[in-house]
Amino acid sequence: MTRRVPPLVPRMREHAASIFGEMSTLAVETGSVNLGQGFPDTDGPQSVKDAAIRAIQDGRGNQYPPVHGLPELRRAIAEHQRRFYGIELDWTADVCVATGASEAIVATLLALVDTGDEVVMFAPWFDVYAAGISLANGVRREVPLTPGTFRPDVDALRAAITPRTRLLLLNSPHNPTGVVFTREELTAIADVVAEHDLLVISDEVYEHIVFTGHEHVPFATLPGMAERTVTLGSAGKSLSMTGWKVGWATGPSDLIHAVRVVRQHMSFVSGGPFQWAVADGLALPDEHWRSFAADMQSKRDLLSAGLIGLGFAVTPSEGTYYVTTDVGPTAYADGLAFCRDLPSRAGVVAIPQQVFHDDPTNGAPYVRWAFCKRPEVLHEALDRLARALP
Repeated sequence: MTRRVPPLVPRMREHAASIFGEMSTLAVETGSVNLGQGFPDTDGPQSVKDAAIRAIQDGRGNQYPPVHGLPELRRAIAEHQRRFYGIELDWTADVCVATGASEAIVATLLALVDTGDEVVMFAPWFDVYAAGISLANGVRREVPLTPGTFRPDVDALRAAITPRTRLLLLNSPHNPTGVVFTREELTAIADVVAEHDLLVISDEVYEHIVFTGHEHVPFATLPGMAERTVTLGSAGKSLSMTGWKVGWATGPSDLIHAVRVVRQHMSFVSGGPFQWAVADGLALPDEHWRSFAADMQSKRDLLSAGLIGLGFAVTPSEGTYYVTTDVGPTAYADGLAFCRDLPSRAGVVAIPQQVFHDDPTNGAPYVRWAFCKRPEVLHEALDRLARALP
């Protein structure tokens, strides 16, 4: 009997292809330098790796850890929030460990968004956001960041909200643009949230990768926001261990309880030995966090200067792994065409921003480049671009 109905449900068909999968495949096929996918090419602290090895050897974490996360890790996450931001959490009720921040994002959306509920988010957005909203049968409403500068337009945010809007999905430091929202911008956004009684998911996975002159302001620290905000963090980004897939959600107990209900039916548990190691990593001294950000800043400067030298208009990166350019010095009409041709033409991979918009014309000229690579890799990428571009 011939199957007549496509097996993938309609709401997920637009998410069938991933730009990261496409570009990473092209990188392998062409031997390209991969400045597309956001992962470092060096490991995080040796002491953290050693802690994972000890946990395995000691038999700690080789079996199922507790469903909502190892107590030692939940305590460490709560202490991290208190130490850096003055946020007081009950580690027993206000913290949920997940298989990476991506699972925490999807679990939170599934827990808080019902069929037909609207989720507002700034564009460009991380692709997992859009897929998670579709999984929840929600409706996404995007608010484009100001082209070129990528600052949030609070008036446009207010105008996008309707009686069906339930939740704001916020991301700062912002992927893919590298912008860090200011305290003033976040305060204005908080006023809109309070005015419309919205819930908030605040994706803050790049919290420790913020550069000189800029400040990470956790959204939950703003007046009236703690009781309505689920904050997401990531050991992958903060400790440069993306393959470990350890992330977390924190917030008021009623919201975290909802997240836990959903998340326990997804991966159940994961990464037992890594959870022990991440608990150690979050307690690293202040000097580690300063040097970590400084190292990323030096790589940002290297890549940004090289791209400027090649004629690209670079939006200054204020945090994250990424710098944004236009496709100005090229003959390409948009970033997608440029990025698809770049691997075979230059042996370099980057990510077009337009795929992170419902209206791709908003992001058409822009490209994201990842600088979380060794300096020699960044130099090689720039040399290849210089030889290939006119």
